[in-house]
Parts: sequence; C-alpha cells; structure tokens
Amino acid sequence: MTTNAIPTEMTFFARFESDILSGKKTITIRDESESHYVPGTTVDVSTYEDGRWFCRLEILTVEPIAFSDLNDFHAQQENMTLAELKGVIHDIYPGIEKLYVVNYALVN
Repeated sequence: MTTNAIPTEMTFFARFESDILSGKKTITIRDESESHYVPGTTVDVSTYEDGRWFCRLEILTVEPIAFSDLNDFHAQQENMTLAELKGVIHDIYPGIEKLYVVNYALVN
C-alpha cells in the first residue's frame, strides 16, 4: 500500500517572490506531479534556483484546469497578462494540457 505524503514545501522561481510577498500573485499553476497540495495545510516556500526560504503559504484550494481554459482571471491572479501566463506555462510545461490551479494565502 502506497501512501502519498502531504507536501510541506513549495518552490517558485525567484522572479515571483516579490509578487507573492506583496499579495499580487495568489495562485500557482502546476502539473500533475505538483498537484497533491492539501487545502488547509501550510507549506514552506523557497526559491527554485537556490532553495532560499522566503515565506509560508496556506493552501486554500487545488482545482484541475485545462491549459485551453485559462482565462484573464487566472492571469490577474498570477499578476500577468493571459499571453504572458500562457507563455510561462508553455516554457515550464511544454505541451501539457492538464494542469492544476493551487490557490494560496500568505501566512503572516
């Protein structure tokens, strides 16, 4: 029997740190391998590039979404335009249609 551990850590590219800390970025869109976050739990957040811790986030929701269903509201939650959002996702997850929106809140 395999038990999936509840994730306690999350990484972001360093370029997103200020948007997260200022509350301008309130979601992240991940692939299935990073879809196992659990609403109501808290995760430690660090930079992807160097593992530097910078905050804690409470996971609010995790919902599946198709790449083709991303819209301006998702882009606004990511603090970018829809074209920018789709470009970033395409660069990180080329060719993937099935994604997950992780909605979070900064823990003070």
